[in-house]
Amino acid sequence: MTEVSDREPPRRRVPGPARPASAQRRPRPGTRPVRRPAAARPAPRVIRLGSPRPRLRLVGLALALVMIAFVVRLLQVQAVDAGTYAAKAEQNRYVGQILAAERGEITDRSGVALASSEDAYDITADPTMFAPGQLKVQDGPEQAAALLAPILGQEQAALVKKLRPANANARYAKLAGRQTPQVWKQIKDLKSALATKAESDPATVNVLAGVFSVPSSKRVYPNGELAAGILGWVNAEGKGGGGVEQQLNTTLAGKDGKIRYAQSGGRQVPTAGSNETPAVPGSDVELTIDRDIQWAAQNAITEQVKESRADRGYVIVQDTRTGEILALANSPGFDPNDLSKASSEALGNAALQDAFEPGSTAKVMSMAAVLEENAATPLTHVTVPNRLHRGDRLFQDDIDHATWYLTLNGVLAKSSNIGTILATGQLGKTQAQANQTLYSYLRRFGIGSDTGLGFPGETKGILAAPGDWSTSQQYTIPFGQGVSINALQAASVYSTIANGGVRVEPSLVRGTKGPDGRFTPAEAPRKTRVVSQKTAKSLAQMLESVVDDEEGTGTKARIPGYRVAGKTGTANRVDPATGRYHGYTSSFAGFAPADKPRVTVYCAIQNATAGSYFGGQICGPIFKKVMEFSLKTLQVPPTGGKPANLPVSFAP
Repeated sequence: MTEVSDREPPRRRVPGPARPASAQRRPRPGTRPVRRPAAARPAPRVIRLGSPRPRLRLVGLALALVMIAFVVRLLQVQAVDAGTYAAKAEQNRYVGQILAAERGEITDRSGVALASSEDAYDITADPTMFAPGQLKVQDGPEQAAALLAPILGQEQAALVKKLRPANANARYAKLAGRQTPQVWKQIKDLKSALATKAESDPATVNVLAGVFSVPSSKRVYPNGELAAGILGWVNAEGKGGGGVEQQLNTTLAGKDGKIRYAQSGGRQVPTAGSNETPAVPGSDVELTIDRDIQWAAQNAITEQVKESRADRGYVIVQDTRTGEILALANSPGFDPNDLSKASSEALGNAALQDAFEPGSTAKVMSMAAVLEENAATPLTHVTVPNRLHRGDRLFQDDIDHATWYLTLNGVLAKSSNIGTILATGQLGKTQAQANQTLYSYLRRFGIGSDTGLGFPGETKGILAAPGDWSTSQQYTIPFGQGVSINALQAASVYSTIANGGVRVEPSLVRGTKGPDGRFTPAEAPRKTRVVSQKTAKSLAQMLESVVDDEEGTGTKARIPGYRVAGKTGTANRVDPATGRYHGYTSSFAGFAPADKPRVTVYCAIQNATAGSYFGGQICGPIFKKVMEFSLKTLQVPPTGGKPANLPVSFAP
């Protein structure tokens, strides 16, 4: 039911034509204008926020996708591609490397370097960087070896073997040791050129990317062949291969250090840190050698060996008071800077390693025994026949002669074998007793024993016990046959006489200087009295007759202004190749000044085949030349004393 309102509905205005604005009613004067109602303003717009749930769903979905991506990647790294990433991690592991210690110098007595070290490089490689998976080529080692072989002077096949080792996981290979900076620069420049080309040309592979260098040092010998027999050399492993380099290798080498660092692709990662133990440099070794005297001795023996067309020769210069060796020269020699040109026979030190029969230079020991045992005096008369029958042999001197009427001094001056046999026969009531007495003196002089140097390869010589002497040896050993010595032993005998009968053990090293610069002198040499001072003085006077007397065999060793004591020697030589006698050992030994000794010089030449082979003729001049130079170098003045001029012969 609809409710009906009693109100009258509003009238609707019928729109008529619009009146113009001018026809609109204007207010009358005096009346207030009627205010028109203000136009209605639009209602303000209301912004309503949407529901946050869709947005939250979107953010949640995005985070879920990110987490899913991380999970998938983690599964890929740890499960699917675990091997690949493990291999990549291996390329960045920590590695260790040896830091080579700097080798100490070897100097002469004045500090002049005879052996030193200069900068060098070990050329190394990481074999894993030559694998096909790294270089993307199958023949990486072959290509690299072809480039390196001419630079390193090695066979290509040998380098390939190092770059492709049996152990596929090997990370280190030493291709060449102790190369000069110039060699490494060649490799580095070539490596850089390949790297540059590889950047612009994808078809180019830098096959040298895995080749590196490690700082090292190279042994050099500034004086070439000078004193090479003493110094020795250093082998490819950096260890002494002979001479003092070998004998004192531990002292010279020092102690290597080590470093452990992180690497990537064969290069150190600077920011990853490292653990380093520094290397300790080796100590310097100061020898007793005088470089100038060594040079004079080496030149003199080299010239004579060449002139005589001999197998070899040696000269030793020794300080008579201290036993220090001032020179120890060999010919032929070798250059330790380039062993490829050295013959095997020249390597080593023949003056210490050769055992030979000394001949008449050994007669001084026989005379020392006779004088010390009071069996005779320098003036004792000795009648020397042209031949002497002893045992199963008939002995003679180096020349045929009528019967000589000599003093004991004359026996030594004229170097009579027969006279020496007769004199040493007085050392005992029987020949066996005489043999035992002579043997004891030979041992006191150092024959058959180490010299005390401890030098590599040094020989003791050969001296049999007297009970083992053959019938002929009983009579040949007194004049230097049937017994073998080395050259230093021979020199030491004369230094003992020059030093008043006291043997000072020879020495070659004065001391060492550590990395801290502190000098440590070598141990004092042992001293042993061999004969009395009276006997030594008498022997010195007798040895002067060998040089000064016109009947002596050593007149070519005279030095104007100086008194010289010396002895010649010419012995049958045992050929080391056949074991039979062939050729001669020519020698001369002596000291000066005879009345106040300072220097001993010993010279020996093996198997001279041109010109004379007598010791006085070819070794006497060498003695003179080297002795004169040594006396001047050491500034030893003449004593001004007059020689004893002991008689050589007597009237029957």
